[in-house]
Amino acid sequence: MPRRPPATDSADAGDAPVDVAVLIVGAGLSGIGAACRLAIHRPGTSFAVLEARAAVGGTWDLFRYPGVRSDSDMFTLGYSFAPWQSTAAIADGASIRSYIETTAQRFGIHDRIRFGHRVVSAEWSSTDRRWTVHAELVATGAAVTFTCSFLFVNSGYYRYDQGFTPALPGVEQFEGQVVHPQHWPQDLDWSGRRVVVIGSGATAVTLVPALAAKAASVTMLQRSPTYVLAVPAQDAVARVLRKALPRRVRDPLLRWKNALMAQMLFQASRRVPGVVKSFIRRRQQRALPPGFDIDTHFTPAYEPWDQRLCFVPDADLFQALASGRAAIVTDTVRTFVPDGLLLTSGHLLETDLVVTATGLNLLPIGGIALTVDGTPVVLPQHVTYKGMMLSGVPNFVLTIGYTNASWTLKADLVAHYVCRLLDYMDEHGYRSVTPEPPADAGRTAPLIDLAAGYVLRSLAQLPVQGEHSPWRLHQNYPRDYRWLRHGPVTDEVRFER
Repeated sequence: MPRRPPATDSADAGDAPVDVAVLIVGAGLSGIGAACRLAIHRPGTSFAVLEARAAVGGTWDLFRYPGVRSDSDMFTLGYSFAPWQSTAAIADGASIRSYIETTAQRFGIHDRIRFGHRVVSAEWSSTDRRWTVHAELVATGAAVTFTCSFLFVNSGYYRYDQGFTPALPGVEQFEGQVVHPQHWPQDLDWSGRRVVVIGSGATAVTLVPALAAKAASVTMLQRSPTYVLAVPAQDAVARVLRKALPRRVRDPLLRWKNALMAQMLFQASRRVPGVVKSFIRRRQQRALPPGFDIDTHFTPAYEPWDQRLCFVPDADLFQALASGRAAIVTDTVRTFVPDGLLLTSGHLLETDLVVTATGLNLLPIGGIALTVDGTPVVLPQHVTYKGMMLSGVPNFVLTIGYTNASWTLKADLVAHYVCRLLDYMDEHGYRSVTPEPPADAGRTAPLIDLAAGYVLRSLAQLPVQGEHSPWRLHQNYPRDYRWLRHGPVTDEVRFER
C-alpha cells in the first residue's frame, strides 16, 4: 500500500473528499493507541482519526458519574509504548482521560483528529481498492466524505448515546429523580438524599461507596449477585520496582506480571471454579462483618468469569457496607411508588434518588453501515478473523478488546498487527487483503463468550467466531502476543494487486 504524506487539511462539508491511506474511527483509548502505533511504526503513512465527540477519551470522556474508575489495572490498561507511571493500579476516570490526552499530544495525534465527525456508512469498491466513508458533522448534520485504502474501526461495541434501562413499572408515579450513570447530570447533588442504586455490575459497585460519602443512605438493589473481589488500589510490586529498576526493564515487567496474573485467574476460573470461588469468599469474609449474608448477596448461581468479575480497590464497597454507610438488598422491583420502590418481597425501599446502573446497549462498529461492491455487510453472517477482521470484507479492521483482561492488551496487539500487515502489503505491492475462511471452517459460535445481560441481548447483532484459528477468539494474551506479534500475516487471506 503506497505511503502518503500526512493529511492535515480539514474536512468541511462540501469540500472534495479527503483521501488518506488509513482512516481510524474513534479517538478513545483504542483509537488513540492505533494512531500512535501508526505514527511510531509507519511515520510516512497518511491517516486521519474521526471522532463524534468533541474530545479524546471515548468511554473515559463520556462517563462522569461519581467514583468512575478503571475496572482493570492500569499497567495493562495503559499503552505498552507509553507505560503508566503511577503506582496506582486502579485509576479514576479523570486520570485516565488525562493519560490518553497526554499520550495523544506526545505523539502528535491531535493534528490528525477530526472532532465532531460521526461516521454513518462506508462503501468498498474492488475496482478502486478503496473505501468511501460518509460522515456527518455532529453540530450541523452536514455530510462529509473521506476515502481511504484501509478502514480501522476503534469505536468499541456499545452505544454512547443510550445506556440500557429495563422496564420500570410505575416509574411515572415516583416523585423522586431517576438517572442513568451513562448520562450523569454534572449538577446533581446527592448530599443528604436517600439513594438506591439498581444493579450489581462494575458501575454499581463503583457508585455505591462514592455516593455513600455524602448521601443520607445508599442501598444497592440487585436482582442477582455478582462475584466481587477486593484488590489493592496501589501495586506494591510497582512501588518496589520503581526504586530498583530502570524504566526500560520495569515497565514491561509490570505489564507482563499483571497480564499473566489476570490470565491465571481466568484459567483457574475455567478449570477449578470451586477453588476460585473459595478464594473470593475468603477475601469477602475478611472484609465484611461477622455474620454478613454472603450466600444471598455475593454468591452468584454461575461460575466465576461466566460473567465479568467486579474488582473493588481496597475493598471500598465492603467497607461501606461494614460501616453502615451503605446497604445491599437482593430482590426485584414490583413497582415504583411515590416515595420509593415496592419490592417483590413486599419490602418498601424509601428513596428520592434512583440510579439505574443497569448496563449498556451494544452497537457493533459504531452502527456504521458497510457495503462491499454494493452488497450490505450483515455482521452476524461474517466470521471474525483473528478477532479483528471480517470474512469477505477487504481492508477492514475492528478492535475488540479482551473481556477477561484489560481491553488495551488486545487493542495494542491489533494495532501492531495492522502495521505489520501494511508493511507486508507494501513490500509485495498488494492493494487489498480479504480474509477467506475455508469451506470446512466448522461450526460458528457467539463472538463474546460471556453470559452478561448486555451480551445476551445483542448476540444477534454481532459477527461470529469459528472453531479453529485463525477464526477463533482465544481471550488469551500470551497466546495472542506470540501469534499476532510474531505469527504470519498471510494465513487464510487473499491478497490482490
